[in-house]
Amino acid sequence: MADKGKQGFRQSMAWLHTWVGLLPGWVLYVVFVFGTAAFFQQEISAWMRPELPAQTHVSQRALNAADGLLRERGKGADSWSISFPALRGGSGLTVSWRMAGEGRRGGTEVTLDPQTGRELAVRETSGGFFLYRFHFDLHYMSVMWARMIVSLAALAMLVAILSGVVTHKKIFTDFFQMRFGKGQRSWLDAHNATGVLALPFHVMITYTGLVTLLFTLMPWAITANYPSRDAFYEEAFPRPEKVEASGTAAPVVPLVRLVESARGRWQGGHPSYISIEHPGDAAATAQLYAARADWSAGRRDPLYFDAARGNTLPIAERPAGGARMTQEVMVDLHTAWFAGYGLRWLYFLSGLGGTAMVGTGLALWCVKRRTRLPDPASPHFGFRLVERLNIGFIAGSPAGIAVYFLANRLLPVGLEQREGWEIDSLFIAWGAIFAWTLARPARRAWVEALGIAAVLFATVPLVNALTTSRGLGVSLWTADWTFAGFDLTVLLLAIGFAWTARKILNHKPKAAPARRQRAAAREVPV
Repeated sequence: MADKGKQGFRQSMAWLHTWVGLLPGWVLYVVFVFGTAAFFQQEISAWMRPELPAQTHVSQRALNAADGLLRERGKGADSWSISFPALRGGSGLTVSWRMAGEGRRGGTEVTLDPQTGRELAVRETSGGFFLYRFHFDLHYMSVMWARMIVSLAALAMLVAILSGVVTHKKIFTDFFQMRFGKGQRSWLDAHNATGVLALPFHVMITYTGLVTLLFTLMPWAITANYPSRDAFYEEAFPRPEKVEASGTAAPVVPLVRLVESARGRWQGGHPSYISIEHPGDAAATAQLYAARADWSAGRRDPLYFDAARGNTLPIAERPAGGARMTQEVMVDLHTAWFAGYGLRWLYFLSGLGGTAMVGTGLALWCVKRRTRLPDPASPHFGFRLVERLNIGFIAGSPAGIAVYFLANRLLPVGLEQREGWEIDSLFIAWGAIFAWTLARPARRAWVEALGIAAVLFATVPLVNALTTSRGLGVSLWTADWTFAGFDLTVLLLAIGFAWTARKILNHKPKAAPARRQRAAAREVPV
């Protein structure tokens, strides 16, 4: 009886693992695909903005040039802002200003060389930032609904991981028994191996991802204690009282002076962003945010200055409690902003493992159930729907990313709304692959979709070499590791998709003996 009860528990966990893995599995797959790419979002942004120099340190000459440009062309503006280059590249020294009546999204923006201060003509693109935002905000839909969908999918992922460990009682043993060319058994081995290889990472990245969306999942602490979410943030992150313009003219102190004052208070830290309200007015205020170079530096609170006099403005101190500090650590673990390149590559490879784990799990659902169909050659509508969704998501979303990179190089630099067209091209290509797979037999659809993804990724370095002066050969020769690393990575992805397509093309299913078919039917579902 005890054995029967134990088996019943494992069977119930298997059922749970199957369905919480399948139903949100397509969302989880794209979250892993885009989230894994986002570990190198700044490097991707650098590749997608080839006009930017590799140097990210801002010289005093460039800072003075930014100061002069704002005073000359931003005179009379409601606000100024200065965005410093990201530490790993992907952005220049950007200054912008917004005149009265232009709104929050209006204004003028100019990018400067961080060394010389000269103006740069940089193509309009969302770069790697779009890939990062898509993995939790999705696209073409409300952010609130998108985050709720991703949150529920992440909860299902956590349940699937834990129930999977219970279901596969020999999961660690099976990890060392990869069997190729065995059909269903091979898919299960691949699913187990990719799951076990980075199991701690999968648990960590899923749990910390839920923590980053904490108030989406559990907003009740805020709604029970504050009239609005804005009221909560005002108390949690205090800032000086908002000051209206006085009408008395007074010049802003030099930017160099503000930066040096901030560095002194941050003990050598550098600013990442400066915002100045009411520049040219005696009541002007400046807010400076610190760049975070590594985890040892910790989080530095923003600094507030009287921009006309240069002295700091007092704010109400609110020490961070244990809960907030714990959340900050969890968010930092999820985003890996602190990681050097060795750890960042480990995150990236583990993310690829997670992507493969979800993909093989989705594929295994179809492989296993096809053998149980009355007529495997003519499956019912529900089976065909799941099968086509698998192909469209597993092969289509990476192919869409490859088209996103190609659009960055091929669209005219001066195209109106160019940034939006790059993003649209990703989904147009993804949708086209969906449509193509619907019209093809399943096996041919797999081979062709994966083959298309391989060709698209292989084309990216070629197009880059033809449209810029930073092709793979030049990048390797000049040790431009951001461009060389990007091109080599997409070539390896192309090889991986081509190899997978070839394996599916050459696979010849063998009819299993009746005894093995009965044994397979009794296996714990995945």
